[in-house]
Amino acid sequence: MNNNFETVIGLEVHAELNTKTKIFCSCENRFGAEVNTLCCPICMGLPGTLPVLNRQVVESAVRMGHALNCRINGVTKQDRKNYFYPDLPKAYQISQFDVPLCEGGYLDVLVGDEVRRIGVTRIHIEEDAGKLIHDDSFDGTLCDYNRCGVPLIEIVSEPDLRSADEAKAYLETITTILLYLGISDAKMQEGSVRCDVNVSVRPRGASEFGTRCEMKNVNSFGAVYRAIVYEAERQMEVLASGGTIQQETRRWDDAKGKSILMRSKEDAQDYRYFPDPDLLTFVVSEEKIAALKASLPELPTARTLRYVKDFGLQKVDAQLLSVNKARADFFDACAALGRCEAKIAANWLLGDIAKILNEQRIEITDTALTPEHLADMIVLINKGTISNTAAKTVLEEIMRRDVEPAQVVEEKGLAQISDASALSGIVDQVLADNPKAVADYKKGKVNVAGFLVGQCMKASRGQGNPATLRDMVIEAIQKL
Repeated sequence: MNNNFETVIGLEVHAELNTKTKIFCSCENRFGAEVNTLCCPICMGLPGTLPVLNRQVVESAVRMGHALNCRINGVTKQDRKNYFYPDLPKAYQISQFDVPLCEGGYLDVLVGDEVRRIGVTRIHIEEDAGKLIHDDSFDGTLCDYNRCGVPLIEIVSEPDLRSADEAKAYLETITTILLYLGISDAKMQEGSVRCDVNVSVRPRGASEFGTRCEMKNVNSFGAVYRAIVYEAERQMEVLASGGTIQQETRRWDDAKGKSILMRSKEDAQDYRYFPDPDLLTFVVSEEKIAALKASLPELPTARTLRYVKDFGLQKVDAQLLSVNKARADFFDACAALGRCEAKIAANWLLGDIAKILNEQRIEITDTALTPEHLADMIVLINKGTISNTAAKTVLEEIMRRDVEPAQVVEEKGLAQISDASALSGIVDQVLADNPKAVADYKKGKVNVAGFLVGQCMKASRGQGNPATLRDMVIEAIQKL
C-alpha cells in the first residue's frame, strides 16, 4: 500500500432472512430446490397479482435494527426500484428508498485489541432477485427464479472503515449477530449473505472523500478482504500516476484476484424510485418496537468483553467462544455452576471439544454433553481422580451418551494411579527401553524427562499420575 493515501470503505451487506415463506407470497423460502419449482405468479410479477407483506420480515429487520442501535421508523413504506436485468422478471425490485425501516445506528467491532465504532446508515427490507446460471455444458444463460421474492435486509454502513482488516471484522460481526438473533442462516457459500464493497482512496489527511468504485456480490470474508486490498492498490496506482478515478461498478473475480469493469455507476435517479402502489404504508407500533428490543440476546462483542472482564480470558479466546452462540451459552451455563474454574472450561471447549465437533461436523447441541457433566469431569481432574489423558476418553463418552463422568471412569478403569509401588515396574521398563534418553538426561538434557514421563503415561494407559511418574523417573535415573 502507498502510505501517502488512505483507504475509505463502506459495505452494503445483503442478508437473506430465514422465514418459512417469501416476502410477498406464500412460496416456500428454501435453498437448494430444483430450479423454478419455488415460484408463483406473485413472485414472478405476472399481471393482476398483488403482493402481501410478510409480518415476520418486518419483525426480523426491526430486531436487527435494535442490535445495530438504529432508530426504528414506525411508519414506513415500500418503493419500486426500476431496472431491467434477466433475473428480475418484473423489471423492478420492491425495496425501500427514502424512509427505511431502520436508520442512524452503529456497530462496535473488535479489531485486534481496539474497539472500533462503525456507523450504520440504514437497514431496509427488500425482495431478492433470481439467479442466472452459466455453465460450459450449454450455450447462453439460464434463469432460476426460485430466489425471486426471498426476503432480504440490506445493511448499509457509513464510510467509516479504513482497512481490509476492519471490513472483514465488521462483516464477521454482522454475520455473527444474524446468527445470534436467529433471523438468517448466514451461509455465505449459499448466498445467504452477500456484500457490495465500496472503496475509495484519498490523500492522507484530506477531509473530502475520493471517487468510489463498487464491487458487487462478494460472497466470502476472504474475498471481501482480497477485493478491498486489490481495489485500493489499483486506485492508488492510478492517482499516483496522475490519472483520475471514474465512478463505476466492478465485478470481483476471486479466482483471478482482480476486479473487472461492469458498467458506470448508477445514481438513485437512474432507478426511478416511487412508492409501490400495490402495497400500503405499514405501521409498527411503539409497543411492538419495544417488545422486539426486549427480545434481543446479549450480543457477541458485549459477550467477548464480559468474558475478558469477568473470567480473565484472553481476548482471542473470548472472541472464539462468543462467535458461536450455542458454545457460548454452554460456557455460561458451565461457569454459572461454580464447580470449576471458568478458564479451564473454556480451554476444554476451545480445545478437545471443538476438535471433536469439527471432525464430526456437528454442533455442541447435537451431542449428549451437558454443562454439569463437563464441570464434573473437570472436578475429577482437579481431585487427581483422573489424568488429563484419561479425561479425553471420558469426554468422548459423555459427548456420545448421557452418562456421569464418574461412571465412565469406573466402567473403563480410568482412575489415576498415584501409588509408587504400582508404577515402579512401568518406570523401570520405560527406562530400560530408552537408554539413549536416559543418557541424554545424564548429560544435562533435562527436557528429555518429559518424553520419558509421556512414555510412562502411555504404558499406564493414561492412568499414571504424571507428577508422581516424573518424580519417580528422575529418582530412578539418578540411581543408575
